Amino acid sequence: MTRQEIFNRLKGILVLTDDSSRQGIDDLEESASLMTDLGFSSVTMLYMVIAIEEEFGIRFDDNIGAADFETLGDVISYIEKKLA
Repeated sequence: MTRQEIFNRLKGILVLTDDSSRQGIDDLEESASLMTDLGFSSVTMLYMVIAIEEEFGIRFDDNIGAADFETLGDVISYIEKKLA
């Protein structure tokens, strides 16, 4: 799966996780900050992790926390590593 395919699927997850992110979803870039640009809370991050695990069939490591992901690109990179 390419990085762009992961990014496109992640955009769908973002809309499901936080409906307010629907506006401007097509303009998102990998450099978008989860907390600052998207306004994610720790609860939203938890929902996103669960949705990613289900969508991609991966499990997040127990030692990974919300602080490990600053941008969408960080999340995409993590998913890439888990799928490799």
